[in-house]
Amino acid sequence: MRRAALALTLLLAATGASATPTLTVFACEPEWAALTRVLMPQARLHVATHAGQDPHHIEARPALIAQLRSADLAVCTGAALESGWLPVLQQRAGNARVRDVFYAADHVELIDPQPGVIGTPWAGDVHAQGNPHLHTDPHKLLEVAQALAQRLQQECPVQREAIAERLRGFETQWRARIAHWERQAAPLRGRSVAAQHTTFGYLWRWLGLRQTADLEPRPGMAPTPGHLQRLLEGLRREPPLAVVVAGFHDPRAARWLAGQLGSSTTWLTLPATVAEDADGAALLRWMDELVAPLLRAAAR
Repeated sequence: MRRAALALTLLLAATGASATPTLTVFACEPEWAALTRVLMPQARLHVATHAGQDPHHIEARPALIAQLRSADLAVCTGAALESGWLPVLQQRAGNARVRDVFYAADHVELIDPQPGVIGTPWAGDVHAQGNPHLHTDPHKLLEVAQALAQRLQQECPVQREAIAERLRGFETQWRARIAHWERQAAPLRGRSVAAQHTTFGYLWRWLGLRQTADLEPRPGMAPTPGHLQRLLEGLRREPPLAVVVAGFHDPRAARWLAGQLGSSTTWLTLPATVAEDADGAALLRWMDELVAPLLRAAAR
């Protein structure tokens, strides 16, 4: 009898597991994997990049090709952020299911568009549609969450209500934290920063900061001594709050420049995204990790 009961329990568990529809999702960046976990935690996830990598420049490795080949949906940033590697993956994977990629950039208004600009090896990482690093503005991340929920509902209709419920919970929590971060950010408004690339361009705009210098002589190109010296001469007239680089950048240029500017300027390394296995709680912690160091710099 006990063996029969155990067998029935196992059968029901297996049936229940197999009855729960799921998707295999290929996320180009960790923030979109985390957002997918919020909305559809049972989804199988492959994440192409991690916080220590520049998402502009990723090698189309065989492992990534195999992951994309097995996916039902690809969720990426768009605005040409992945243009150097995603089309190669799609071609080699040969998976018709992921031709219609969900691009976050298609669902928000981008800043700094450059119509007609074409990226070349000499121009650097330029984006005609606009700055692709939209996830550092929590308002825009919320817009993407709403659009992604709709797409997941289309892909898995039987999960429609569950996805909608999870979205409502995320919206409530996220909006409350946005209000909290914006209250905290009052001392930052009107201050200036120097930074490498426009990785945090949306963060600056949201917090009321101004990026007055870019450590890169051209977008995506490493800082050079001559360029840093020219920046130093200009920044001495208005020392910035901080010199900022993303976690995947070499910090030496920022450290040197901040040191030359004196005690009024600090250098910061900020995380460009969450860890590969992150969820909604990690998104909240990550945003805290962006705001808190800037507040500490302002309080010096």
